[in-house]
Amino acid sequence: MKRKIDVNKIKTSVMCFILNNRLFLSFVVLMVLLGLLLHIKTIGGKIVFKAIVSDLFVTLVIAAFGNLITNLKVRYRYYLIWLIFFTLLIISNTIYYGFYQSFLSINLLGTASYVGQVDDSLYAKLHINQFIYIIIPFIFIFINRYLIKHNYYEDITVENNKHLFKRTLAVCGVLFICLACSVSKTDGSRFLKLWNRESVVHKYGIYVYTINDLIQSIRPRINTLFGYDEAALKFRDYYACKWEKKKETNEYTDIFKNKNVIFIHGESIQNFVVDLKINDKEITPNLNKLVHSGMYFSKFYPQISVGTSSDTEFTLLTGLMPSSSGTVFVNYYDRTYKGMPEYFNKMGYYTFSAHANNREYWNRAIMHKQLGYKDFYAKDNLIIPTDPSDPDYIGLGLSDKSFFRQLMPILTNIKNNNQKYFGTIITLSNHSPFNDLDKYGEFDLGIPFSYTDEDGNLIEGINDYFNNSSMGGYLKSVHYADEALGELIEELKENNLYENTIFILYGDHEARLGKKEFDMLYNYRSEDNRVLTEEDEDYYDVYGYNYDLLKNTPLIIWSGEEDFNKEIDSVMGMYDVLPTIANMFGFKEKYSLGNDIFSNNEKIVVFPNGNVLTNRVYYSDLNEEYVTFTDEPIDTDYIDKLKEYSNTILDVSNGIVTHDLIKRESDRIGECNHEKEKK
Repeated sequence: MKRKIDVNKIKTSVMCFILNNRLFLSFVVLMVLLGLLLHIKTIGGKIVFKAIVSDLFVTLVIAAFGNLITNLKVRYRYYLIWLIFFTLLIISNTIYYGFYQSFLSINLLGTASYVGQVDDSLYAKLHINQFIYIIIPFIFIFINRYLIKHNYYEDITVENNKHLFKRTLAVCGVLFICLACSVSKTDGSRFLKLWNRESVVHKYGIYVYTINDLIQSIRPRINTLFGYDEAALKFRDYYACKWEKKKETNEYTDIFKNKNVIFIHGESIQNFVVDLKINDKEITPNLNKLVHSGMYFSKFYPQISVGTSSDTEFTLLTGLMPSSSGTVFVNYYDRTYKGMPEYFNKMGYYTFSAHANNREYWNRAIMHKQLGYKDFYAKDNLIIPTDPSDPDYIGLGLSDKSFFRQLMPILTNIKNNNQKYFGTIITLSNHSPFNDLDKYGEFDLGIPFSYTDEDGNLIEGINDYFNNSSMGGYLKSVHYADEALGELIEELKENNLYENTIFILYGDHEARLGKKEFDMLYNYRSEDNRVLTEEDEDYYDVYGYNYDLLKNTPLIIWSGEEDFNKEIDSVMGMYDVLPTIANMFGFKEKYSLGNDIFSNNEKIVVFPNGNVLTNRVYYSDLNEEYVTFTDEPIDTDYIDKLKEYSNTILDVSNGIVTHDLIKRESDRIGECNHEKEKK
């Protein structure tokens, strides 16, 4: 005989549970709501149910231990402290995400000392709605006062709540099993490696991510005990096969052999400014001249993580990827790397770097020496204005124009005392937040409009949006940087520093402009003074994958003696620069993870977050979706191979950085196991 379910009894039990555990339930609901708000304010889009369950799991564990506290007022304070802690954590993550499109990590504490110099950039990203989470603790305080007013604490039986501890932990156990069973092998790998922090938060919530990050942050301190053997095996297998492949030659092999070379590190110069005009005036006329006379790589992509400029320097000079935790320049400076300056040193070049900032910033004083630079000319080698109102003081310090002028005697001395030289000049003025508007020079971005409305009235005016926006500030800033570049080129010519020298300019990373800024740039029409929408035929969607693809920067190679006038439109990553330069200047490099852009290899750009770009597709690791650039069919096998390739590159690079494998394992690299390579 089936037992009849007493619905009324169940309802009574549920109501009794709710009434007797209102503080407990309020804490749980508000904690889960905090996690949901973070997702909405940062990642956006579809909310994954697994993330809600993960947030609930962590919340219930915390709440369960609260029920062991017999004093109900102390229990309330226990819950409130946790709410305040996570509120502050989530506010910090929201602000950080607005600047880096990623989430905070314990390993970033090592870089906290560098925030002071770029605090204006962070402040520019602050918005009042990033602090909306503060309302959550206040709601909890209000609930507590309401409960006090209605004698909640006097009516509750503490002994009954003790049983809730065991029952809550039992529920946590069930949730944990459900979560564990839902994790695929691929998801598990992403979770542990934390390459794509955005993806981990998207799928597992901010609380599980924070706990995971805390655990992973311990790894560098116990790297000789944690995962060394697996990392070393991948390292040996990868390079055994890479080295065995026949060395290719092409039309650019040794083309620049024995020539001097100067890299110009263009701060925050993005590719979209090339040939861009506002009111028929070029934003970057000098850059445009180089684009149309030099060798221009139009689909060149930085591969940065949280180390921004320092990540660019590291990847460009070594061909390796940024670290998955912390930054190489700060957290892993004591490892062995093979950098481009070291290769040029071995060919008899004098190598140097120059920057108008503090030599300790991003730990460059140590890392530049580690990478092979013989000398580093920095702030203490220059005359820096102390008054921020000085016209030669822009943004973070010395203006590019003054920097270049002061650099000329140094470069002349280098030329007179060395037969061959290799150098890197790091610019500074075009650094966010692009707000020194009175020093960038006159460049009016107001757009006049004139049209006839539906009633036949002539409407005229000036749309001043760009003059009063982040995009406008950037365009004025990059226009100033372009003027400084033009002056540098002229000064190089006047000082006979153009002879027998190859110049290579690269944008180090994106300018961190928002999607709304690009929406206005590409969709504003002065004909009727409006911004196009999705319903319009000519609308350009900057909210999809196009926003990621707009993050590319220019890479230009030019010479004072030869006009290349060539565009290379294959996709290229920062890690491809070293092998490309090695082929052009006639030396062999061993450890880069990229390829010579002129080789026959398929062009693949792997990003630190697991995204992959080729000439055929762009794959998003966050959404596990891809878009195609060709009419040719793309099968799932091709995407799976790209994902596998991405995982290999990231694993090998992380092993080198974390475990110092170039120093410890290079002598153990044997023959290529072709069966493993095929797999």
